[in-house]
Amino acid sequence: MSESIQQLQLAGLCAQAETPFIVGIFLLLAFIIVWMLLQHRAQARQAGKIEDAQKEAEKILRQAQEEAGLLRKNTKLENDVILKEARIRAKEEVISAKEEFENSCTQRKNELQKAEQRLENKEDNLDKKMQQAERRLEELEKRDLQLRQEREKLQQSQNELEAKSRQHIQELERVANLSQEEARDMLLQRLEESLESERGSMIRRFQEEGKQRLLQESQEIMISAMQRYAGDLAYERTTCTIPLPSEDMKGRIIGREGRNIRSIEAATGCNILIDDTPEAVVVSCFDPVRKEVGRITMERLVADGRIHPTRIEDIVNKVSKEIDNEIQKAGQEAVEKMGVTRLRPNIVSLLGSLKYRYSYSQNVLKHSIEVASLMGIIAAQLGLDERKARRAGLLHDIGKAVDHEVEGSHALIGADLLKRAGEDEEVVNAVAAHHEDVEKNSLLAILVNICDTLSASRPGARSETTELYLKRLEQLEKIGSSFEGVENCFAIQAGRELRVIVQPEKINEDAAAILARDMAERIEKEMRYPGMIKVSVIRETRSVEVAK
Repeated sequence: MSESIQQLQLAGLCAQAETPFIVGIFLLLAFIIVWMLLQHRAQARQAGKIEDAQKEAEKILRQAQEEAGLLRKNTKLENDVILKEARIRAKEEVISAKEEFENSCTQRKNELQKAEQRLENKEDNLDKKMQQAERRLEELEKRDLQLRQEREKLQQSQNELEAKSRQHIQELERVANLSQEEARDMLLQRLEESLESERGSMIRRFQEEGKQRLLQESQEIMISAMQRYAGDLAYERTTCTIPLPSEDMKGRIIGREGRNIRSIEAATGCNILIDDTPEAVVVSCFDPVRKEVGRITMERLVADGRIHPTRIEDIVNKVSKEIDNEIQKAGQEAVEKMGVTRLRPNIVSLLGSLKYRYSYSQNVLKHSIEVASLMGIIAAQLGLDERKARRAGLLHDIGKAVDHEVEGSHALIGADLLKRAGEDEEVVNAVAAHHEDVEKNSLLAILVNICDTLSASRPGARSETTELYLKRLEQLEKIGSSFEGVENCFAIQAGRELRVIVQPEKINEDAAAILARDMAERIEKEMRYPGMIKVSVIRETRSVEVAK
């Protein structure tokens, strides 16, 4: 019974916390529970106790109903308070929203008034601009009308001028007995003559200015370089002649059935010429090294007197070793003298073999050393790389050591050798371009060309055969005489100057300067020569009368 009472109390407490609807449901459930308890108790207990239980249940039920009535009253009061608070808050929010709306309306109204004011100002400005544009358009229309009128007047004036010009031309043609085309040709001819005269004047002026400006500097550099280097002259022997003690020696050189001379030629690679020249034999070979081996071998055989194949082979082998050592020594001495380093042994050997090579009677090794010295001196004065300049000068003719074995220009052959030896590109180009075989791409290449010409053209440096000398003189005079207006042409100073006498009535002063330049350019293109050739054009007018 006590458990039932606790459950009913718990149900009463829960009913106080719920709404009236929930309280009713709870009461119904409590009633059902109580009824079930009573039924359960009725089955378990005696019938006498049922009545007490019912009374107790009715009491509990009345208490629960009373508590439920009080809860409904409290809940109603709370709902009324909440409604009142909600109404107050709603009124406050309505009032706040109304105030915000009125403020935004006022702000928007002000903005609209300002925008309206701006639009009115813009309309006023547009009206003013429209008025200005209309006035400008009226002015443009007036100017357009004036321009059309002036154009019509100009067109009319131009037509009148053209008519008058045609009349004047016809009158001039009638007076001068020349057509318009003939007059134009005459004017063009006079203009061409005037331009030709001006061209000649400009050439002369530029030449004079260039001479005055560059003469002093070039003279100082060249004179200083030549003063600081003084090289020996070495002339090529056109024939290698071996003197004999007697005529009987010729027979011993030939040997029985010619076996000795064949052995000498086979071992040395040279041709042995025995002719009617008394007490002399000639050694000939296109390879200068083999020619030197043949010369020394022949001198030793003649001095020894024992001439037979075995002796010939021994002497040739011994002389070949001596020449190889001499070549290596000469190349090393040249390299050390010029201060050139890091050269491959084969290049040093080829350089030394130039000791036995001659060009126009000038020793090629000494010429290379001279060019290297001049290049080092001039490069130092010009602010260039002195060591690289000496290197290029020393190696510029290295191709002449093998040009008898390889086809092509010695400049290109030498450049190919140096390129394969790993030389610097600038040095390779300088070697290849020193005879204009390829284009120069550095100041070093130009300097090699200058110093090569300077070494070859200085007095006494080179000589040539009489036949080549005469051919060069004939070619010079032929080139000079081929130009129109030339009266006489003379090659003087051993072919170093071409003196040309022109007809004064055909060649004027300006044309003489142009003629000299054209001749020099043609000589450069058509001829090969050591040094430089000066072209002098002489124009002279003489008036001669005879008094009787």
